[in-house]
Amino acid sequence: MATRLVHEMTYDASLIEVAAMLSDPEFRQEVCRNQRATSYSAEVEGNVDAKAVRIEMTQPTDKVPSFAKKIVGDSTTIVQTETWSSPSHAEVRVTIPGKPGEMAGTAVLVEKDGVTTETVTLDITVKIPLVAGKIEQLIAKLLGSALRAEERTGKAWLAR
Repeated sequence: MATRLVHEMTYDASLIEVAAMLSDPEFRQEVCRNQRATSYSAEVEGNVDAKAVRIEMTQPTDKVPSFAKKIVGDSTTIVQTETWSSPSHAEVRVTIPGKPGEMAGTAVLVEKDGVTTETVTLDITVKIPLVAGKIEQLIAKLLGSALRAEERTGKAWLAR
């Protein structure tokens, strides 16, 4: 059984402006910095219409509870891939190499009256007996925090 995370980010910009921002490796790197990544790379192949995004980052685990720290260690590497088939729809996968879990879902952009909402929906699955649900909930909380940092970064980026 998986834990579902649904997170909305709202931008005062057109869908195409938000899609362009999400297509910019500089924006993706700024998001990594604002998510406290200690090392990162962001690659974007394609353009606003269709693109493949790959982000790899290492983050400290100092804010992770002790029960989970035993599993993840002092830092963790996260690999996020997004396959955008159009400016408004992506398949998203997040993995933690060497760890028993994954996150998979979608990112969808919808514009209304010049305001664009990005909805990220991820199913979080951890395959560790007895503690899977607890770790899935923790990951959902950490991902929510990361997406809030992405939204703050996006709003500042679009205001420039």
